[in-house]
Parts: sequence; C-alpha cells; structure tokens
Amino acid sequence: MMIIDNIDFSKKIILELGCGTRKRIQGSIGIDAIAYEGVDIVGDVIEVLSRFPEKSVDMVHSHHFLPHLPDLKPLMIELERVLKVGGEMEMIAPHFSSPYFYSDPTHKTFLGLYTFCYFAECSLFSKKVPTYGHDCKFQLTQVDLIFKSPRPFYFRYAIRRFFGFIFNLNSYLKEFYEENLVYLISCYEVKYYFVRRK
Repeated sequence: MMIIDNIDFSKKIILELGCGTRKRIQGSIGIDAIAYEGVDIVGDVIEVLSRFPEKSVDMVHSHHFLPHLPDLKPLMIELERVLKVGGEMEMIAPHFSSPYFYSDPTHKTFLGLYTFCYFAECSLFSKKVPTYGHDCKFQLTQVDLIFKSPRPFYFRYAIRRFFGFIFNLNSYLKEFYEENLVYLISCYEVKYYFVRRK
C-alpha cells in the first residue's frame, strides 16, 4: 500500500476517490475504504485527504462514490483544501431517479442536477440555490445527465441514449427534464465538472 509521505508531489497528482475494484484513470492514486486489488491507499476518504498537503493535487475523479457518503460538505471542504488553483474535478454519480440507486442499501446521499450548485459557483442554470454561507472555491463548469441502461438491455440503452442527446442540448432542457419529466423517464447518472478557481 502507498504511504502519503512517499508520494512525489513534484509530479502530477490525480486522485480517484472510492475507486473500488478498478481505477479509470491511468497513473491515478486510488483511495477506497476496502483493500481491493489496485487500491493504493486504504482508509476513510476524509481522513486520507486530511493528510495531503494543501494545494497538492492536480485532478480528482470519482465514479459512483458520492452516494455512499452521509454528508457531502466535509468532502467538499477537504477537496477545496487539497486541489491546486486551476485543478479539475470530475464526479459521476447515480441520478436520484435511477431505480438502481435505491437497490443499493449503502447509498445515503441523493444527487441531481443542482446538488453541487450548493457547494460551487454556478451560472449554468436559471434556478438559483443558496450556498448557506459556504465560501465556494469551485466553479461548476458543466453538468450532464446520462441516460443509459446496463447490460443486457441493449435496445433500452439505445432509446435512452437518444433521450440523453435531447435533454443535454442545453441547460433549459436539462432543467425542464428534472422538473417535469424525471418520474416518467428515469436518468441513470449525473456527471459534474469543476475547476478550483481560488
């Protein structure tokens, strides 16, 4: 297992949070609470991040990790601390309308179109949400709704990809979908892109 003190911070540092059984970005440092093969640092993600130096990370990625957290705020505070100015973050999570979200008893946090507008500067949408006094250091640059079906539902997958193409044409259609159509056509995932701005 990797020890944080042995990381060469002069090189580009990419973190994968909750990487599970496989990392998706070559050369990244995988963090997970379970010692799967390929995990570089085992531990609670907040505790692990707290041991990283300030502004030492270039990029952060997570895939279906966020719903397992009971509260997003402590994570966002640590990520604001460790990510370099200009650093990027990409987070993919099940959308709250996905039927598969509810199948997993370890899921605790719901995520939708506006979730990270509470933690970041966001000028993407007409609807504005409060930040409750949070000093936002991230800029939310893009949010995509991902429509698909898992294997072996290939026909449904093709139909849902078409929905994704339509609803992601612009922010108005994304907001229209989540307010009016979300319980008619479920969304599989939501993808967030951030930049550390200050």
